[in-house]
Amino acid sequence: MQKTTKWVACAVASSVLLTGCGMFGEQKKEQIDPPKNVTYTKEEQAKQSGEKKVEAAKRELYLVDKNGFVVPQALALPDAKDNAVIKQSLEYLVKDGPVTNLLPNGFQAVLPANTTVNGVDIKDGTAIADFSAEFKKYKKEEERRIVEAITWTLTQFKDVQRVKIRIDGQDLAMMPVDKTPIGEGLSRADGINFDDRQVLDVMNTKPVTLYFVAQNNKQTYYVPVTRRIANNKETATKEGEVIAVVNELVKGPSYKSQLSSDFNAGVKVLTPPKLEGGKVTLNFNQNIYGDTKKSMISNHVLQALVLSLTEQKGVEGVAIQVDGKASIVKENGEKLTAPVTRPQNVNTGSF
Repeated sequence: MQKTTKWVACAVASSVLLTGCGMFGEQKKEQIDPPKNVTYTKEEQAKQSGEKKVEAAKRELYLVDKNGFVVPQALALPDAKDNAVIKQSLEYLVKDGPVTNLLPNGFQAVLPANTTVNGVDIKDGTAIADFSAEFKKYKKEEERRIVEAITWTLTQFKDVQRVKIRIDGQDLAMMPVDKTPIGEGLSRADGINFDDRQVLDVMNTKPVTLYFVAQNNKQTYYVPVTRRIANNKETATKEGEVIAVVNELVKGPSYKSQLSSDFNAGVKVLTPPKLEGGKVTLNFNQNIYGDTKKSMISNHVLQALVLSLTEQKGVEGVAIQVDGKASIVKENGEKLTAPVTRPQNVNTGSF
């Protein structure tokens, strides 16, 4: 899968440095005692200067929801510098670890409790994550989720394309419990939350990642699902692959999945997609509308399209037309006049 973003698309938020402002008016001509050297924390500096406290940067952590899906959740983590932020993101995947009080309702961490992240080295686009022996203490059915959560959490960072795993300095050729092969390294192309439909001809298919809607009480969020599509002449080009992704979104999720889709039946792309400068333009029939009288597109349809298509390599934005005209409005009444790009983090709100 591609970043982002392909199964956040994903970029690292920059740390914000606070600069102090003058707190006093004119200085007194005389000082009884010389000033003392005082070191302030960032929060204290903000307080002294009258500035508001700056929010911690948000990172995408891939956690497990109540249905067993590995799902990105953007959580505000304490400030960390350079590669420390990459190590930190793994530490926040540990059960009963520092993420505990941040977990959204219905979500849980994936790595075995008491696992220590010994370190993460980055070399030539590969992150080598080294864990303590406690990493082995998980159930067989958890293995795939652990692999996916580690891979997708680390590949949100721009310097990471692949992931390798070690335990106490020893490279793993396969995972320790269910023996999932990982020796060559893992990437988003290896997929996430695989569709449970049986694929008979793996050699003549290829994976794509689609985003469907999940509901937990009043909370709505998007779940990446990897599905295999035909690998043929129609999907050999980038334009053909885009059409295939749209068609799979229209088909919707598996009926067993507890996921949903807002796409109407009969949605079609009327003319070949145009891909220029990272922007893909899609010309739909009127079935794409959530409300034909208002020429309105559903937020869930818009977000599913953008998240799914920007998982494709070379696609950074999506422009939508209906019957050749860019006359669509979003649910909030705003006109959809410019291409829509992927948000920095998935599941943080609407576009």
